[in-house]
Amino acid sequence: MRDIIHLACDECKRRNYHTTKNKKLHSEKFEVKKYCKWCNKHTIHKEAKL
Repeated sequence: MRDIIHLACDECKRRNYHTTKNKKLHSEKFEVKKYCKWCNKHTIHKEAKL
C-alpha cells in the first residue's frame, strides 16, 4: 500500500532522497528539512513527481 516518493531540494531542484508514504492516509505533499550535498546546507525538500 505504500508508494515510493522522491524528495527534491527546494533551491537546486535535485532529487536527493527517496522514501515511502501511504497516500490513502496522507494525501498532502510531504515536506522535510534535510541536507543537500550540492547546496552544502540544510534546505527544505519537497515531494517530487516520479
